[in-house]
Amino acid sequence: MDLARLVESYLEHLQARKLAANSLRAYRRDLESVAGELVELTGTPAERLAVEELDASVLRSAFARFAARRSAATVTRAWSTWNGFFGFGVIEGAVSGNPMKVVPKPRNAPATPKPLQGEETPERLLRQVAAGVRKARNPWPERDLAVLATLLCTGVRSAELLELTVSSLAGRSGDRRLHVQGKGGKSRSIPIEDSLDELIRSYLRTRKQRFGNRLPGAEPLFVDHRGGKLQRGGLQYLVRRSLQAAGVSDRVQPGAMVHALRHTFATRLAEDGASAAEIAKLLGHSSMNSSQTYIDVTAREQRLSVKANRTHRVLGELG
Repeated sequence: MDLARLVESYLEHLQARKLAANSLRAYRRDLESVAGELVELTGTPAERLAVEELDASVLRSAFARFAARRSAATVTRAWSTWNGFFGFGVIEGAVSGNPMKVVPKPRNAPATPKPLQGEETPERLLRQVAAGVRKARNPWPERDLAVLATLLCTGVRSAELLELTVSSLAGRSGDRRLHVQGKGGKSRSIPIEDSLDELIRSYLRTRKQRFGNRLPGAEPLFVDHRGGKLQRGGLQYLVRRSLQAAGVSDRVQPGAMVHALRHTFATRLAEDGASAAEIAKLLGHSSMNSSQTYIDVTAREQRLSVKANRTHRVLGELG
């Protein structure tokens, strides 16, 4: 079978697993990028390049070229994509074995959480947005506040937030929950407090006033200023502009934006004594190793704070 045809078959297989649109785009990007390197190396178009002819040697060369302009995390993700691709090829009988087992991948340093910096930063952000500091042609502070509060108080990923529907909120008063469709189609249920529930209800009331329509359960929970489903770019713009308007954009660490709110949620759980298992369940982590990172970082920050105590200088003189 040729490479182009097997790539499309694999993507159809992934689509049947109900993966999020962003995940499918990432898989396609990884497959097509490395395939482009293979085409250049072999001089054969993808639609004529036989998959069974792709041995470890040419794949190592393709990944070396691919890695030259990309981060270790990106290369590792692409390696995993191609590993899954060849695993699928073995099952389909298109190849006899998986050559990726002998194609090296970079070792990633454990990702360091990047929460909002500053003890009161989340509270300042929410208070300022509620007060209407974010200026816009068509301001909607109730919507902005509900979005930010949901991110900060549930720790959902941006893609998960965008896929929430009105029916994702369920349960009786005092026992409300947010049903989230996570990575790999795994669902989880996150308890929400009455305060967050009321903010979302307030936003939904203003939404009805703006657009004058009913809100059936299948409708997206969060919408843009035209009443359409909030998109990824719109969410990123909302968060960025809210941080700027609240005067806390300098407290977002490099490489973080919307994800900083998720990291803030997880870090505060760790600070308040939550276990790695509890954090993993709430965040939808497939491994507790990711959740343990928040606990480890919290412990390190606590030790650094203690070390900064000036009294220790005197103890050093007395010892």
